[in-house]
Amino acid sequence: MAAVEHREAIARKVPSRQRVPLLLLLTVAAGYALTVLVFYPGYSTADARYVYAYAMAWHFGDWQSPVMAVLWRLIDPIAPGASSMFLLTATLYWLSFGMLALVAARRSVWLGLATALLAFTPPAFFFVGMIWRDVLFGVVWLAAAVLAFAAADRPVRLRTPIQALTLLLIALGVLLRPNAVVAAPVLAAYVIWPMRFDLKRTAILFLPALVLFYALIPLVYYGILGAQRQNPLHSIAVFDLGGITHFSGENQFPVSWSGDQTALLISKCYDPARWDSYWNVEPCLFVMRRLERPNDVIFGTPRLAEAWRHALAVHPLAYLNHRATFMWQFLGRSNLVLPVWDWLNPASAYGHSPYFTPLVALHEELQPTLLFRPVLWLILATAVGACAWRARSTPAGAFAVAVTASAVVYVMAFFVLGVAADFRYAYWCVLATIVGAVAAVLARYEQIATRATAGQDSREPSPGSASAPRM
Repeated sequence: MAAVEHREAIARKVPSRQRVPLLLLLTVAAGYALTVLVFYPGYSTADARYVYAYAMAWHFGDWQSPVMAVLWRLIDPIAPGASSMFLLTATLYWLSFGMLALVAARRSVWLGLATALLAFTPPAFFFVGMIWRDVLFGVVWLAAAVLAFAAADRPVRLRTPIQALTLLLIALGVLLRPNAVVAAPVLAAYVIWPMRFDLKRTAILFLPALVLFYALIPLVYYGILGAQRQNPLHSIAVFDLGGITHFSGENQFPVSWSGDQTALLISKCYDPARWDSYWNVEPCLFVMRRLERPNDVIFGTPRLAEAWRHALAVHPLAYLNHRATFMWQFLGRSNLVLPVWDWLNPASAYGHSPYFTPLVALHEELQPTLLFRPVLWLILATAVGACAWRARSTPAGAFAVAVTASAVVYVMAFFVLGVAADFRYAYWCVLATIVGAVAAVLARYEQIATRATAGQDSREPSPGSASAPRM
């Protein structure tokens, strides 16, 4: 009788299980529709407007990613202007969370539903409508990682083309955000070996992959697209020279300033939140004006690079002090999240949308909190990776370790490469932490199921044992 009731209970659950994918697809579709309702036609930031202008003129520079401009030109006929890039970003975002939810639902229905709902987490969801290359980069890598995870246990003939596609997506991410080159090898190693995360294997692959990804940037930017060299790396040199000048009390620029200008450089010009104080912010506009003076250009020339190397050699402690100050500003202080200044314009229809203004109000409440400090997400990413470490020999554990490790490496690279402290630069860390946490829970489910199966097998009597039924 009990066995019959058990079979009937299982039979009642089967239809429910069969409806789970449909329920998840409806949840994701509703999330996508809500995203379009709230953000459409997508907010074209100041940086994005430059990229779009390059795309329409088919004339590229390397200050913003020329690859993003090419991509935008290709998809622009779908919905001209900001809409095309917004729809691409939103589609990749919800496609990724949808795929991960379906994978999670194989083990736990509730985990699958929770995964779909986690897409609404404020730091992640807030940026889906913002057209920034940091956001596009984040969702491209998210799609690559989740796609590799979903195909991890598939036959080789099916998995191989998917792995090739995901490696291309990782390369696209590097071309969108070149400073991601240091984190790309970690993610690439996972894509190549998705069934388990092996530290030794990843370490062996790291340097060759780093060289290949790094070589890809000039090959595509200048060799294929013929992008104009605008020397974005020299913004790092200007920021560092300004920081070393501030902390050493001595001018490090290869320029002789007036007494008042030198005093400003030492006391007021330095802003750890961004290098713009030397570029387009009073009272220190004179720095870049002098470095770019037509009859004696310094910015973008070996003179600036040599001054940077000399400053680091003579004042290493001042450099470390400057970089530590910047990193604390980036990780631990309240910085720009969304570009709200444009929405304050009365002529801005976007900022006064009845569907978007509630999100702006929520942004105002949450922006000063720990939720929008990268240090929280860096700690969470580290914790998720550490929790999943013991399960790294499973597909879910390998995924959790790989995405969080790449996120930690990416964020920490800003210690050397960062010139601004906006929260958007930590967006990949936010996404990686959320999906990595889902995978870490999934890996825990798998471990429990494996132990239960092993325990059941050990309790089954062998044919020759005393407890075996006698014939």
